[in-house]
Amino acid sequence: MKRKLLPVSFLLLLFMGCDSYYMICSLNPFYIERNIVLEPKIEGSWSAHNVWPKDSSQSSLWGCADTASTWNIKRYYSREVIKNKKGADSTTWKPENYYVARFSGSCDSSKYAFKVVLFRVNRSLYADFIPKDKEEMLSSVLSSSSLFEVHTLARVIISGQKIQLSWLGADCMKEMIEKKRVRVNYQWVKETGRFILTASSEELTIMLWRYADQARFIDWENQKAKLELNRIN
Repeated sequence: MKRKLLPVSFLLLLFMGCDSYYMICSLNPFYIERNIVLEPKIEGSWSAHNVWPKDSSQSSLWGCADTASTWNIKRYYSREVIKNKKGADSTTWKPENYYVARFSGSCDSSKYAFKVVLFRVNRSLYADFIPKDKEEMLSSVLSSSSLFEVHTLARVIISGQKIQLSWLGADCMKEMIEKKRVRVNYQWVKETGRFILTASSEELTIMLWRYADQARFIDWENQKAKLELNRIN
């Protein structure tokens, strides 16, 4: 598939933020609007724990802030100021179709927050993570993977008081592209030895629809970036 060529200088800036070699980053969302869903079960406070892939020799890739923090996940409400009948300002709060995950009690004083959009493809639940309102995040792999507004994708499994998150890996995506198992727009950056997805959200949705439920293409149990969230309250 023909690739959208972007200036190398721009991509190098993106890779300064997309610092993890484990997660694939995309310039565009992995979802389309009609696939967005709400799942109240993810709201609450959670402790995060590393999950080892099948390769037990893999060392932990997560930063201190990823697993030492409490993950507070809530649906986002936007603030709107309107005029009432008397001409005075009145504040209303509008519920949006996404959540915000905020880290608290981390190993440093930085603030971490992510916009989390849930969506379904072939009945499987996924989360698109996008950075939101953050300061320095050098102790968080998840945040440094998206220092700029790039997107990472995780499959989500909610089971009782636990949430399993498995991020689509860069190695997995690279193998699918090189073996021509999937055709999506991307750009290779020779200077970094890495690539970034430039496919549209529609193309990415088609990719998930065709391949994400087949372990021979995307083995979610063997991705390198995995976390388990355990409910605190």
